[in-house]
Amino acid sequence: MPTIYELARYKDELGNEIVYDGSLELKIDIRFKNGKNNRLVIAPGADLRDLLVIFTGDNGLIEIGTTTKPRAGLRFELRCGHQSTIRIGDNVGCAGRAFISAVEGEDVSIGEDVMFAKNIEVRVDDTHPLFDVESEERVNPSKSIVIGEHVWLAKHVVVMGGVTIGDGAVIGFRSIVTSAIPNNCVAVGVPAKVVRRNVAWERPEVVHRLPGEKHPRPGEKSEPYWNVTDDDLLPKVTSPTLPAPESERGPLLGRLLGRRDG
Repeated sequence: MPTIYELARYKDELGNEIVYDGSLELKIDIRFKNGKNNRLVIAPGADLRDLLVIFTGDNGLIEIGTTTKPRAGLRFELRCGHQSTIRIGDNVGCAGRAFISAVEGEDVSIGEDVMFAKNIEVRVDDTHPLFDVESEERVNPSKSIVIGEHVWLAKHVVVMGGVTIGDGAVIGFRSIVTSAIPNNCVAVGVPAKVVRRNVAWERPEVVHRLPGEKHPRPGEKSEPYWNVTDDDLLPKVTSPTLPAPESERGPLLGRLLGRRDG
């Protein structure tokens, strides 16, 4: 099991690969556990602060976008299984290490400008299988997750398999999301339910504001994310943000980009 503690370009005899133009050693731990043809692609300029990556199968793909705006930095524990993908968009920030798990051929897609508070979990799986004792059928299959752009996940939020969260949504403290949440709303609870619609949020903290100060300040408003809630407006899985040249694409990456072989 190769374990890598420096983020730099890498490729081994099993086809496991890291694509990154640079070198970084701070809190880097990348593990290829008995698998082949796994690929970690990190954009130049990604503000990585703490990264643990574990590939547990074959043909996994993880992509991490760049950081061009002031953010808290990227802090992730990423688990990627057989034929699964994790995509993290540009300008994502994490106040603490967030855990993301994609296994059994399912995917996790995180949109641009998402804000993770501390102790977040996003997982397509329950780690262990659960069966009906009479039929012996699996009752907790893994399911893909899509989190849209400019979503705020508060402390201790858990997002479970099969969930889609719309752009501009806010998921409240210690909520567990088990079903689709539309755009520009606040959802809280276990399971999370929408408690307010037609809202927008901004990153600047209120701790430095004067009583009665007008919000947002000039220049703070994120215009593209000020929208009314539309229950039918849910994000869809997008193509990878950092496609490899055609000559470097394996069957999985080609499928993700919409290419049909044969």
